[in-house]
Amino acid sequence: MQTDLSSQKAILVLEDGTAFEGKAAGAIGTTTGEIAFNTGMYGYQEIFTDPSYYGQILVMATSHIGNYGVHDEEVESDGMKIAGLVTKKFSDVYSRVAGSGTLQDYLERDNKVGISDIDTRKLVRHIREKGAMNAIISSEDLDVESLRAKVKEVPSMEGLELSSKVTTKEKYTTNAENGKFNVALLDLGVKTNIVRCLTERGCNVTVYPMSTSAEEILASNPDGIMLSNGPGDPAAMPEVVAEVKKLVESGTPSFGICLGHQVIALSQGLATEKMFNGHRGVNHPIKNLVTTKSEITSQNHGFVVSMKSAEENENIEVTHIHLNDDTLAGIRLKNLPVFSVQYHPEASAGPHDSRYLFDQFITNIASHSNAELTQSL
Repeated sequence: MQTDLSSQKAILVLEDGTAFEGKAAGAIGTTTGEIAFNTGMYGYQEIFTDPSYYGQILVMATSHIGNYGVHDEEVESDGMKIAGLVTKKFSDVYSRVAGSGTLQDYLERDNKVGISDIDTRKLVRHIREKGAMNAIISSEDLDVESLRAKVKEVPSMEGLELSSKVTTKEKYTTNAENGKFNVALLDLGVKTNIVRCLTERGCNVTVYPMSTSAEEILASNPDGIMLSNGPGDPAAMPEVVAEVKKLVESGTPSFGICLGHQVIALSQGLATEKMFNGHRGVNHPIKNLVTTKSEITSQNHGFVVSMKSAEENENIEVTHIHLNDDTLAGIRLKNLPVFSVQYHPEASAGPHDSRYLFDQFITNIASHSNAELTQSL
């Protein structure tokens, strides 16, 4: 049963005191988090269920959200992970033959608070100029001064460890049809499509909670190790970084995505930095420095590996850069079969330009397995 939102007001207040008045969307209530914007023109359900967005209030730059409803299969986790939603136009009805319901019902089901009918272009420009900051949305407390006081109490994303909020609680395995390789996946906030991209390539994937020790993972004798995406500040995860260092040094072929990329970098002595504004969207240009080819990518991150620290490490090869701002987008270890990227090659929703990275991972696994077989003969 949908809430009648026709006359329900909502207020958005930013950390710097800027306020926007609009209409309520989703559940009635109050929510807080770091505000961020996504420039993607499609795939809002996949975006909202991406665990990397945990703790973030998301502004959609696209004008109309909700018009095609939701679909049972277009999810990247077990539910919505955004802290809140900001849109220009919000549709509480939908038109789609395969749709399974309205976005309004979906937001209410997961108790997610939103606001619509505000000038999102003005809001995005403000965030771009002022940088990342916290925000609060409320459709129950409409006192701007009260909300300004409350938003000051919200902790900064910098220094927050959030993977433990979204990681699996129990180990589980997804088998491929006629699986050839066994991949251990450390779940820092994994998207469903990462597992799917691996099983499609003949990998049986065992997903481990983020707190799993390297010894337990390596005891299963995996052919490859996958480090997933996830939310929060990578520098706030020293225990995980220490275990990943052991995984990397085992010599097992490894592949990291987004937060997994940052954790691999930290395990090798590199540094990470909070970005003034993160990269979030499905149209980000990346250059592969190895092949010299460019690709359009899906991205979602507010932290990045320091280019300076990578260039100063003689064991690190920078393999990819972001063409908008020349930030580091991919690395490879020169002495081990380990590589990682800052963006999302599984891209759901998004372009498939970077799916070759999964094939590269499988090639590394096959080469390593053949080398071990030769040594044993």
